[in-house]
Amino acid sequence: MTATSPAQMPKPGPRPGPRPGTAAKPSTSQAVSQAAQHPEKFGRVGADGTVYRFTPNGELIIGQWQAGTPEEGLAHYAQRFADLATEVELLETRLQSHPEDAEAINASAHTLRESLPEAAVIGDVAALDSRLSTVIDNSAAAGEKAAQDKQRRRAEAIARKEALAAEAEELASNSTEWKEAGDRIRDILEEWKLIRGIDRKTDDGLWKRYSRARDSFNRRRGSHFADLDRARAAARKKKEELVERAEALKDSTDWNETARAFRDLMGEWKAAGRAPREIDDKLWAAFRGAQDYFFNNRNAVNVERDKEFAANAAAKDALLDEYGPQIDPESSLPRAKAKLLELQEKWEEIGFVPRNQVREYEDKIAALERRVSDAEEAQWRRSDPEAQARVAQFQAKADGFHAQAEEAAAAGKDAKAELLRQQAAQWQEWADAAQGAVDNA
Repeated sequence: MTATSPAQMPKPGPRPGPRPGTAAKPSTSQAVSQAAQHPEKFGRVGADGTVYRFTPNGELIIGQWQAGTPEEGLAHYAQRFADLATEVELLETRLQSHPEDAEAINASAHTLRESLPEAAVIGDVAALDSRLSTVIDNSAAAGEKAAQDKQRRRAEAIARKEALAAEAEELASNSTEWKEAGDRIRDILEEWKLIRGIDRKTDDGLWKRYSRARDSFNRRRGSHFADLDRARAAARKKKEELVERAEALKDSTDWNETARAFRDLMGEWKAAGRAPREIDDKLWAAFRGAQDYFFNNRNAVNVERDKEFAANAAAKDALLDEYGPQIDPESSLPRAKAKLLELQEKWEEIGFVPRNQVREYEDKIAALERRVSDAEEAQWRRSDPEAQARVAQFQAKADGFHAQAEEAAAAGKDAKAELLRQQAAQWQEWADAAQGAVDNA
């Protein structure tokens, strides 16, 4: 036999209220435990199989049990109470973990609470009613708080996406760090996908900002690399031309002009910019090879030439040793001039000395040339008629003032005589200096 619903059963007259101890309102878990362990405190199964639940208003017929003993009937309806209590607990848990569902939870709690008076269960229904009342009361506050939290999260999400869009716009407008900026724009997209809680209209507007910035950056980056590719192609063409010109010059033996030409080519190479890396390296190797070929040839020739020039330097040292003592203007200026002329002629016949010794040997022969020229100049100064006339003029002036001083002294004009003596002394000093210059020339 099976249990039947209350609507199918006759309703007996009222009985006394709940048994002692059922007035208290324990927690849901306590109520379930009490109903399971002591279902007789909350209801009974009559001899005819009628099932009663105790209420404050008396016994309420909730079903008919014909499938077993009264104890088994009580256990069955106590289990149904436990299932009902589990539904209440689920509503409580959902309200705590998902307050954003407060409205739906409130509706479910109302529906469940409205079913309690006629519920075919045996247990502390009043405790469940109290708990559902609490759920209903708390759901309003929880819903309001959830709405506030949702609004706050929405504002934070909007602010974050606005910041990301602004960052993408800044990168799109100003950044030339193409690798880093491109990576960052992709990272922004990954973060963007994780941000939720924004209404579609606002989110679409923010997405358009980011999308436009990303597209703008990609276009600007593409344009940059296209320009770079064109510049590299032009650099490649220019450097290929420079390699051809270098190859044409490398066998030249016009050392000075060709060296200058290679320096000019190097200037053009630096100004040409970079070709694609692998090609640029190959072109540089070819260009540098032509340069090295020319300069190695020039250096080899210079080494041989320096050997020849070293012998010339030794020959010029021998000339200096031979002629140096003979070029003595103090003993005979004419002989010194003649020997210097002989030295100069033989000096030129010998030829060049090593490049790093050119100045040294120029200074050595210049010293001998100065020795003779200085002696010639001194001799000329000593025989200069103008210098001799200048000495005679100064001496005549000194003698004249001296004679006038003697005359003034004889006439008793001592003051005038002293002034004339001072003038005579000044002119004598000038005459002595002029004579000294002639004597020391």
